[in-house]
Amino acid sequence: MAGLLDGLKGDQAPTLLPTPPEVRGFRVRLDLRGAKPPVWRRLELPGDLTLPQLHDVIQTAMGWYDSHLHRFRTGTDHRSPSFITQFDLDEGEEGMLEDDVRLDQLLAEKGDELCYEYDFGDGWDHRLVVEEVLAEPPSAVRCIGGRKACPPEDCGGIGGYEQLAAWVRSGYDDALLPEGFDNAAHALDWLPVDWHPDHFEVDEANAALAVAVLVAEPVAIAGELADLAEQLDRRGIRRLREALSRPLSHEPTDVTDAEAARITGTYRIFLDTVGEGVTLTGAGYLPPVIVEQFAERSGITTWWIGKANREDLTPAVADVHRAARALGLVSVRKGRLSPTAAARRCRQDPQALRRHIIGRLPLGTKDADRQSGWMALAVVGSGTPARAWDTEISELLFDLGWRSGHDRVSWPPPDSATLDVLEHLAGAVRTGRRGLEGVDLAVAATARAATLPI
Repeated sequence: MAGLLDGLKGDQAPTLLPTPPEVRGFRVRLDLRGAKPPVWRRLELPGDLTLPQLHDVIQTAMGWYDSHLHRFRTGTDHRSPSFITQFDLDEGEEGMLEDDVRLDQLLAEKGDELCYEYDFGDGWDHRLVVEEVLAEPPSAVRCIGGRKACPPEDCGGIGGYEQLAAWVRSGYDDALLPEGFDNAAHALDWLPVDWHPDHFEVDEANAALAVAVLVAEPVAIAGELADLAEQLDRRGIRRLREALSRPLSHEPTDVTDAEAARITGTYRIFLDTVGEGVTLTGAGYLPPVIVEQFAERSGITTWWIGKANREDLTPAVADVHRAARALGLVSVRKGRLSPTAAARRCRQDPQALRRHIIGRLPLGTKDADRQSGWMALAVVGSGTPARAWDTEISELLFDLGWRSGHDRVSWPPPDSATLDVLEHLAGAVRTGRRGLEGVDLAVAATARAATLPI
């Protein structure tokens, strides 16, 4: 079997051109091979891009999530000379490492081409062809044209993509629902937010490319989060680095007193309702009168359909109670729930309470809880709109190797105590989870602060 695979890959080493004395630019067209109608991007690239940088550009311009392995080849035949990645090297493969190879060592004239394969399972093959050699290299990578959306990750290659595209274009006709999905809701939940096969905007691609450039200079992170990012780096997956590098207009230190008061409101109301302490029921729940008071003051009664007088029947109250204990704001001793010393110090100071919450995140001790929490902080801290939190967190957890086993792609759920806290800060208790929309910059800045080194 090893010999057969070696034969398929070919045993020819790639041939490199001499490095030009001056950097030139290239206008290229990047096509996803086999896609009908064509899925393509037109890019202007400086010739001194290395192949790992070109990999980032292709991922970003196309719209891939960088969740799988990749390989550059010098021709369209799979036996054409190819380059190996650091991951391949660590796995014992031999060949020419892509890291220090420049684009202008492979392309020189109009018509020259380079091939790029992504996700060896689905087999997304791309062909990059030089349309024009530019006398002056572009000051930055830019997309100047394109057509059609990138296929969803893990959709089964060109065949699976065509089925999904036909279903979406039909207006989600049940008769065209692709195999593997229980119903339309299941399929829509699996697809990227607002995905449509015919949607592509040059401005969106360039905004994403501007962010991708920042990943070359990773932001400072430390501890567990740095270990997780390095783990993905070794596999060539840059999605976490990209999230951590997205610029925010609201820096972690820029949250005003009024914003701090707003986002910590749920916990301040909870602490005020508990007062100096309450005796829990025999089952360990808040007494009904406290549940009613908190539900009324926090806004839960404006959207909850029940009576909101029992904690076990009012999940929103139970979630805040559980989060407050995990954050070290309240503790239980001999059946009595009381504010902690830390809570007493900061309950009247929203900025101090915000700093306390930052210092406790992420919550949990098990690997699943910690990693889910870190990914929630990375996504929310990147300024991602709230409606896309679940999707992006699940994708990052999938990158880290977590699986749920409940559907065909086994996406793990984003649930974590840390995400609960971030939702509370974003006002979910006041409005209900469905009302959580847009980007709350104060919450994003708070999440980012939790990812920075102390």
